Amino acid sequence: MKAVYTELHRSHDPQFFLVRGLVKRTTEQPERADRLLAGLKAGKHSLVEPTVFGQGPRARVHSPEYLRFLEEAWDAWIALGDAGPEMIANVHPVRNAGTYPTHIVGRLGWHTIDTSCPIGPGTWAAACAATDVAATAAQLVMDGEDATYALCRPPGHHAYRDLASGFCFLNNSAVAAAQLKLKHERVAVLDVDVHHGNGTQGIFYERPDVLTVSIHADPVFFNPFVWGYAHERGAGPGLGANLNIPLPKGTGDDDYIEAIGEAEKTIRAFAPGALVVALGLDASEHDPLAGLAVTTNGFRRIGAAIARLGLPTVFVQEGGYLSEILGANLTAVLGGFEEAR
Repeated sequence: MKAVYTELHRSHDPQFFLVRGLVKRTTEQPERADRLLAGLKAGKHSLVEPTVFGQGPRARVHSPEYLRFLEEAWDAWIALGDAGPEMIANVHPVRNAGTYPTHIVGRLGWHTIDTSCPIGPGTWAAACAATDVAATAAQLVMDGEDATYALCRPPGHHAYRDLASGFCFLNNSAVAAAQLKLKHERVAVLDVDVHHGNGTQGIFYERPDVLTVSIHADPVFFNPFVWGYAHERGAGPGLGANLNIPLPKGTGDDDYIEAIGEAEKTIRAFAPGALVVALGLDASEHDPLAGLAVTTNGFRRIGAAIARLGLPTVFVQEGGYLSEILGANLTAVLGGFEEAR
């Protein structure tokens, strides 16, 4: 399987992470990519440089004002003269009857849900490079590859059309799905990250042509807390094109594979032409966030289950944080997919 990757991700190196009132170093570090690269090497996957697509793939899923904000944000922040080393909002406006702000501090709050996505001098470049990685992986599948893997960093599935959140700025999985839509009438997104793919759900919630399925730790006890419940099924023309499968804390391999089986039924009924897998590896029993308890062999089984769908498939890297097992879990899920194919 070809793996798309660029070193440009390293320009995003966030430091600030607020956890229950404590400021810590974020777990979304450049080292994540090094461990994932080791997993790709162990699986003997060949690396491909991304094509630079420009703004087009991003503009298919994000609003013009949001893209403009991200592009201009750092320069405007530095121009304040008395700002900190990273952009972190101190106000998050409720948008009901609100007016779009012109000041950079107001715009920062308007476009961020939480404090877990600090913007630094290289964030825009890294986020754009990640969308190029995702779009390239999708294009390779459109051009005939059976499956590809996109090593995207920063991740993307918590990013909405005009909102950053949860380490995410631009929605790489949505970009891959939109790219595949250039060829396929219907596309499905299967999110196996431990967190609900709330941004992806939000982007496609009223669309009948993109099915979004998310298997994740129950938001009753786990971030994002206010999205990801089973009753969220889509709206308007998209009613029925969204499926959430929340799982109890500590769910292990067998119950997770059962959830994959439920997702498979919905995906087959939708009959998509291609599949995007939002590949979080943070459901691991060794992940520091400790929401679920999937083993390395469990990830192999997940890969095999996805392969049995028989669809052209783009794996887009989402979560999976610093643990010794991170690379091995990536090797396992891609290996399981290839063995079952």
